[in-house]
Amino acid sequence: MTQPTYRLGVDIGGTFTDIVMIGETGEVFSKKLLSTPRDYSEAIENGCRELMAEIGVSAAQIREFVHATTVATNTIIERKGARVALVTTEGFRDVLEIARFRTPKLYDIDYRKPDPLVPRDRRFEVGERIGADGAVVTPLDEGGFEALAQAIEASQAESVAITLINAHVNAEHEQRIARFLRQRLPELVVTASSDLVPQIGEYERTSTTVVNAYLRPIVTRYVESLQRRLEAIGIGAPLMIMQSSGGIAPGHLVKDQPITIIESGPAAGVLGGARLASHLGLGDLLVFDMGGTTAKATLADNGTYSVSPETEVGGEPVLGTRMIRGAGYPVQVPTIDIAEVGAGGGSLASVDSAGGIRVGPRSAGSEPGPVAYGRGGTQPTVTDANLMLGYLNPQALVGGDLELDHEGTRRAFERLASELSVAETEAAYGVHLIANATMLRALRGVSSEKGRDPSQFTLMAIGGNGPVHACSLAESAAVERIVIPPVAGLYSALGMLFADVEHQLLHAFYRRRDETGAAELQAAIDELLSRGAALLSRQGFAADKQELRIEIDIKYAGQTSPLTVPLASACIDAAALAKLDDDFHALHAETFGYASPNEPLQFVAVKAVCHGIPEHPRMPERCRRGNERSLGASVRRAYFGDAGWHDTPVITRTELAEGPRQGPLIVEEYDTTCVIRPGWVASLDSWNCLHATRRQEAAQ
Repeated sequence: MTQPTYRLGVDIGGTFTDIVMIGETGEVFSKKLLSTPRDYSEAIENGCRELMAEIGVSAAQIREFVHATTVATNTIIERKGARVALVTTEGFRDVLEIARFRTPKLYDIDYRKPDPLVPRDRRFEVGERIGADGAVVTPLDEGGFEALAQAIEASQAESVAITLINAHVNAEHEQRIARFLRQRLPELVVTASSDLVPQIGEYERTSTTVVNAYLRPIVTRYVESLQRRLEAIGIGAPLMIMQSSGGIAPGHLVKDQPITIIESGPAAGVLGGARLASHLGLGDLLVFDMGGTTAKATLADNGTYSVSPETEVGGEPVLGTRMIRGAGYPVQVPTIDIAEVGAGGGSLASVDSAGGIRVGPRSAGSEPGPVAYGRGGTQPTVTDANLMLGYLNPQALVGGDLELDHEGTRRAFERLASELSVAETEAAYGVHLIANATMLRALRGVSSEKGRDPSQFTLMAIGGNGPVHACSLAESAAVERIVIPPVAGLYSALGMLFADVEHQLLHAFYRRRDETGAAELQAAIDELLSRGAALLSRQGFAADKQELRIEIDIKYAGQTSPLTVPLASACIDAAALAKLDDDFHALHAETFGYASPNEPLQFVAVKAVCHGIPEHPRMPERCRRGNERSLGASVRRAYFGDAGWHDTPVITRTELAEGPRQGPLIVEEYDTTCVIRPGWVASLDSWNCLHATRRQEAAQ
C-alpha cells in the first residue's frame, strides 16, 4: 500500500517559526515555536522533527519543502552582512553616497539617510567608460587589474560588487573584471550588475548589486546549513524558497540572488490570500497580516495583486510603493506591493515625552519577547495588552505549548498605568487602539491613498495577531466583512504551498520606440524566452508545462519611471507594436489620469515571467485541520471599549459549524485567537474559513 505524501511549508518570523504540513486530501497539521535568532535553521529542524513525530509521518513521505525567511531582511536591518567592496567606473566612486534627493521626512532637519553598505575606503575605481549607446569611449585599463586585486585583498572584503557605467547596454568590461577577480581571488564572492539587474538607473543598479553582494555569503551559509539539517532529518525533497514576487525558486538559485527573497514571508501570505480569493470567489480583499514584529497590508483585486519593479530595504517600515521614498536602499527586484508598519504583537509600549502612549516600532522579538512569555521581558507589548483585555487565554498560547505569566503582565501594566495616571484597563485598551491606528496607516496606504475605498473590500486577517485585531480595525476602516482562513496564525507557511515555481528574467532594451523595428524587439524577446524555457526544463517542467509571459517597460521619452505593459503575444509584428503603443497610453491614463499619444515613447527593458505548471493543483478543494488542540470551551471576561466588560464565550472554530454565532465571541485556536466584537456575527464556510459580518444595526 502506497503511503500518503505531504508538502511542508516553513515560515520564519522575528518572533515565531511557523510550520505547516498539508496532505493530499487537504488535511493540515501545524507547529508553532519560538524562533532561534542565533541560528534560525535550528528551530526549523526541531519543529519539523516534532511535528512529524506527533502525526506519525516519515521524512520519506515529504515530497515538497517550501521555505520563507526573514534572514535577508534581518541581515540588512541589523547591519550584519558581508564585508563588501565596490568596483566602479572612474569618477563614480560616490554614487552610493550621493544617492537620490529623496527623504521620507520632508521637514525633519535632523533626518539622516542610512549609511552606505560599502564605506568609501572599500570603493575602488577602474579606468574605463562605455557610452549610453554601448560604444567603448575609454578602453578598460587591464593593466591596473593586479593593483585592484591587491587593494580588495587588503580591504579584507569577502564579497565584491561590480557596477560600471552603462554596463546594462554593454557588459563586456564588467564581465572581464568579474572573470579576473574570480580567478585571482577565488574565495571572493563576485556579483556583477550585468548578471543581476542589467537595466538603466545608475544609483539603483549600484544599490541593488551592493545589497546582493552584502547578502550573498550570509544567505549562502544559511541555505547550506538548512539543507544539511533537512538531510539530517532525512527529507530528500528539494529546498524551494519563496520569492518577493509571489513565486518559489530552488535554494541553489536563491543563494546567488538573495535580493529575490527580501519580502518572502509577507509575499507568501499575500499569495495565499489571493489564491483563496480566486478559489472561493471572495472578490476584492485587503490582506492584513499582523505578526510579532510588524503588520503588513496588501490589496488583492479579485485574486490578483500588484507587483512593483522596485522596493526599499533597510530603512523604516514602508507604506507600499508610494512617492515617499529614501528611507532605505533601493533594490530593483519584482516585489508584491506591501505596506508595512512597525506594529506587531511584540511592539513595545511606552510613555512619550508628551505623556501619551507610544507603541512600536521597537519590538521585543522572541528574545526576550512580551512580558507574558516569562523570558525576561519587562516592558509591556501589544500582546500583553491583549492578554490584559481578556482576548488571549491567560494560561497559555499555541495549544498550551507556551505558558503565560499573567501576573507579570499585570505588574507591567500597573507601572505603565501609573505613569499615565489612568486605570490598568484604560492603559491596556489604549495600547490596543494605538496599535490599531498605526496599522490603519498600512490599510490606507494600499487602498484610500491609491483612490480605493477600503469599505468596499473584505478584510482577510492572518498572522498570529491579525484575527485578534481584525474586528476593531475593520470598524475603524468602515469595513463590514472579514474572512479568517483556517490556520490563520500560520497562513504564510500554508500560503507558500499554493505558489508556483517562478523565474523573473530581464533584458535591457533602451531604445526609442520610433527607431525600433519589430525584428529587433523580437530578438530580445526570443533570447529571454530561451533562457526561461531552459531554466524550467532543468527543474523538470516539460515544454507543455511551461507558461512564459513577456512584459515591456515603456515610458514617454524624458520621463523618469516606466510602466510595465504585458504583451498579449510573444510574436511581434507591426500590428503588435501598434497595440503595444495603445496599451501603454491606456495604462498611463489609468495610472496617472492622462495620456499623451503624440509624445515619443521609449523602450526601457524586456521582461519574462516564467511559471512552471504543476502536475496537481496547488490548492486543495477543501482544507481541514488535522491536529486541532484546544484548552476547552469556557467563558472569559473581555473588555470592548465603550461596550465595557463582557462575559464572553470561548469556543473552537469547529463549533461554528453548528451555525452562526453573535458577538462578543472568542474563537480560540492553536495558532491564533479570533476576537469577534459586539455587533458582529461569525459563521463558517465549506472551506473552513471563518466569516464575520457587522450586523446592520451595529454598522449604522
